[in-house]
Amino acid sequence: MKIIKAINNNVALAVNEQGHELVIMGKGVGFQKKMDDIIDDAVIEKVFVLETDELSEKLMDLLGEIPAIHLEIADEIVNYAKETFDAKISDNVYLTLTDHISFAITRHEKGMSIRNVMLWEIKKFYKDEFKIGLKALEIIKERLGIQLGEDEAGFIALHIVNARTDGQAMKTTVDMTQVVQDVLNIVTYHFNVVLDESSLNYTRFVTHLQYFAQRLLRNEIVDSGDDFLFDQVQVKYPESFACTGKIDAYLQKAHHATLTKDERVYLTLHIHRVTERNRTNE
Repeated sequence: MKIIKAINNNVALAVNEQGHELVIMGKGVGFQKKMDDIIDDAVIEKVFVLETDELSEKLMDLLGEIPAIHLEIADEIVNYAKETFDAKISDNVYLTLTDHISFAITRHEKGMSIRNVMLWEIKKFYKDEFKIGLKALEIIKERLGIQLGEDEAGFIALHIVNARTDGQAMKTTVDMTQVVQDVLNIVTYHFNVVLDESSLNYTRFVTHLQYFAQRLLRNEIVDSGDDFLFDQVQVKYPESFACTGKIDAYLQKAHHATLTKDERVYLTLHIHRVTERNRTNE
């Protein structure tokens, strides 16, 4: 590998034999190095092969402003996430998560804290990712002796959620979570019940809502126009069907979208199941 640019003694941007740019770390890897110098493999401790050269260069720019250990911490968190999910995680997370961790540490050192207003929803809807967030706090404490709070575990969890969904914008992830929570609130208030979050029907309902919200925000809603099923559920489950009307009104007002007949059928069935123990008039 050849040096493109040394950011400091221990971090450099390099190019391999295939012409792909890499971020490399190791003691002395950038010491007194200039462009096109050959790198001794013995001093290389970590190599970050990112999806694009542009991403590598952005990461290098970031490492010019923050300690390299913040990238090492992010790398450890990402590796833990990969082992946990056994799934592809977008390389963009190295940039976004490293930046977030560094900012969180800076805020902590200045005695500043930011409340995560979505912490409750993250704990409920993204339980596995939140566990990774908690593990991240352990890693940060172990590496730096800094104890961050649960709010930061929630923020880190959202970065993992975002990375698992092929790098879709964080705003979409947040909006999707908000749609799910708003629909659950509508159901709760419509039936005046506390939903059993430990039930299988609740889990199925939330899963359906997550995929629905994702399709809604990506404008991927498709309708078969099945009038028969639509008419059937309207007659058989009138109260649950009426609840979907409130959901439709909310979506029109908040997201300028409307439920298809198919979606009203599916939602009616899910709402009926998740509220079945609490209903007396259906």
